[in-house]
Amino acid sequence: MPRPPLIQDDLISRYDKPGPSYTSYPAVTEFHDQISESDYRDWARLSNEEPIPRPLSLYFHIPFCSSICYYCACNKVRDRERIEPYLQDLYREIEIQASLFDKDREVRELHWRGGTPGFLSHQQSQQLMGKIARHFELKHDSGGDYSIEVDPNVMTKGGVAHLRNLGFNRISIGVQDFDAQVQRALNRFQNLKTTSSIIDDARRVGFRSINVDLIYGLPHQSAESFTRTLTTVIDLDPDRIALYNYAHLPHRFPPQRRIEVDDLPDASEKLAVMHGAMDELCAAGYEYIGMDHFARPDDALAIAQRGGRNFQGYSVHAQCDSVGFGISAISNVSDNFSQNTTDLDTYHDILDTQQLPIVKGFHSEEDDLLRREIIQDLACHFRLDVHRIAQRWGIDFAQYFESELLRLRDMEEDGLVELSDVEIVIRETGRLLVRNICMVFDSYQQKS
Repeated sequence: MPRPPLIQDDLISRYDKPGPSYTSYPAVTEFHDQISESDYRDWARLSNEEPIPRPLSLYFHIPFCSSICYYCACNKVRDRERIEPYLQDLYREIEIQASLFDKDREVRELHWRGGTPGFLSHQQSQQLMGKIARHFELKHDSGGDYSIEVDPNVMTKGGVAHLRNLGFNRISIGVQDFDAQVQRALNRFQNLKTTSSIIDDARRVGFRSINVDLIYGLPHQSAESFTRTLTTVIDLDPDRIALYNYAHLPHRFPPQRRIEVDDLPDASEKLAVMHGAMDELCAAGYEYIGMDHFARPDDALAIAQRGGRNFQGYSVHAQCDSVGFGISAISNVSDNFSQNTTDLDTYHDILDTQQLPIVKGFHSEEDDLLRREIIQDLACHFRLDVHRIAQRWGIDFAQYFESELLRLRDMEEDGLVELSDVEIVIRETGRLLVRNICMVFDSYQQKS
């Protein structure tokens, strides 16, 4: 699939409005503290009572890092002495969560992210996986996607083989940018040799898929410098590449205050970086999946763009109840959301009472579920079958979404979408602005 054509500057300025990543709908910013642990237990019970309960997706947040990267917006901890107490709390949370779900609900997805899970010792990671396996129905390579994020700088000798032996079959490596000046500005130092070694090891021991994360819009980055990074990454031949847009929000993420605003590329240069990247990736044979993601044609995500999006990004097993473990982790059970506390001490204290450390969330109404399905279809497949939605939800689509369709008419005039009585199709140019198109159907964005 070729990359979408260049967007004219006037369209960029008109639609230059930040929006959610739509890994969830409503977005995390809509979560509130009126959701309790009791609500979550009710949702788990309801999910078990479904005629055919959904499989499970388990997410583990391992927040530990050896250093702080200035761009990072993740919840992270540098104190090694807190790792073992944190793991003991995780074990307790595993036990409580496992007691809420029927034992025969298989785990189709498992994700360890951070921080960097590679910060754990071999013994610690083996004990954690063993604890998970004792309490949940793991499938490993028989249909399950089990992924882990790694930082090449903290991987020990034999570390990749150890992760494969634990049952992981997908690996994700954060690169962001190989340019030395960019790395200095980010306080993140990672050389090609170390990264290449991890990828070679992953292939040798049989990882099913290798992903590389990149970020555009970083300090000192230019279209020319990022082309060099992309050429290097393409030579590494990962199965998937995620190309994220850097959002500079120092008021929300304190480490970003160490990044000089004057060092960031301006809007024109940032757009040039993005377009150059899309050209190079598509020319190298990657398909543009949308929402920042590229994949080789034979990768599961590229084949018919199956699945959808969840909190771990694109997924081929989107129809799962997602259960989050650890500080800041988010669960999506029975179509409702909950989020754990972000504070280590609070996390421990609540678990010490044999309660789950849930501090906020969101209960979805029927309108939320309807809009969630529409946004998922547009974000993942670039089209919406209007007739199917109307029949499935028992609505007159044109009447229910009268104001939204009026806004889409303006986008149609700008060449972003095509509208008819039977479908909404996002045109190639519109794929670069798919978030903005999805925002039309986001009732919470309309209120803001």
